[in-house]
Amino acid sequence: MRISSNFFLLGIALMLNALANVALKIGAARLPAWSEPGLVPRLVTNPYLVLGIVLFALNVLVYAATLARVNLSIAYPVMVAGSMIVVVILSVAWLREPVGAVQLSGIALLIAGIVLVTRGPAP
Repeated sequence: MRISSNFFLLGIALMLNALANVALKIGAARLPAWSEPGLVPRLVTNPYLVLGIVLFALNVLVYAATLARVNLSIAYPVMVAGSMIVVVILSVAWLREPVGAVQLSGIALLIAGIVLVTRGPAP
């Protein structure tokens, strides 16, 4: 049961990370060009950018709690690969970004990598 609760925490951290990236993408699309005046006020008042920053901060807290319980050699690869998979799924679903066969093959390899990495030593 302890292992599953540790991976549950890791899953929350990677979801927060992926959602933060999507929020930043949406917020960035609403920004003016870097050379336009008034960029800084629009950065700090952009709700999607602020949400992305908050989600990243929460991600760091949950991930740190995970690292207290799970080996870094397992947690980090799962965090990175899992976040990549979730970002692609959310990008297709929410942002309507196209995904090709090569990207889908990459996702399959990421999933295989996660399966292999998590078969390492018990945390």
